[in-house]
Amino acid sequence: MIVPAPLRRKEFAVVDVEGNGKTPPEIIEIAILPVSREDVLVQEMRSWLIRPLRPITPIVTRKVHGITNGDVENEPTWAEVSGEIGGALGDRILVAHNANVERRVLSEHLPGWTPPLVLDTLRLAKSVWPGLAGGYALEKLVVYAGLDGDTVASQGHHRAGWDAWAAWQLLVRLVEESGLDWDGLVRAASPAEFIPPREPEGRLW
Repeated sequence: MIVPAPLRRKEFAVVDVEGNGKTPPEIIEIAILPVSREDVLVQEMRSWLIRPLRPITPIVTRKVHGITNGDVENEPTWAEVSGEIGGALGDRILVAHNANVERRVLSEHLPGWTPPLVLDTLRLAKSVWPGLAGGYALEKLVVYAGLDGDTVASQGHHRAGWDAWAAWQLLVRLVEESGLDWDGLVRAASPAEFIPPREPEGRLW
């Protein structure tokens, strides 16, 4: 997939996490799609299944991601892979759908990690496509925009790899349709704390 011009010469990590349903949540799956070139391949995406310290609740298995305790019983713990995941995130701009969730959970799991910028495809979709009757859930936006939902065929909706690839496709489509430049994209897609204040307009005295 070709990277639109406003996104070029920047480094992104498109991320999705899945949790065990506890409070606070533990990450049981994470997918990271690194973007730093002018074309992006789904094969470059990395994903990890992680064995939590507390079991996965039946309700999130049944209603959200389908991951069972048996699926993760032989997987590494977060402590065993956190260095690898932190390295994959690096200083890249975080991209996710409803990105405050990924940002909060990752910050809790990786003390000291702070993304330089966050782009939220949910926030951006509401700006570019206001008033969608079907809502802004990621899977609904994939259908609405006619995006590829089959490339990550081994995973269904709400698995980390499927969601991360869908979020990247969605970002590309929204940038293309909106015609936003980089500054406009940041203002439309970033949480308020990442948006620089506008320069005051000049006055005649």
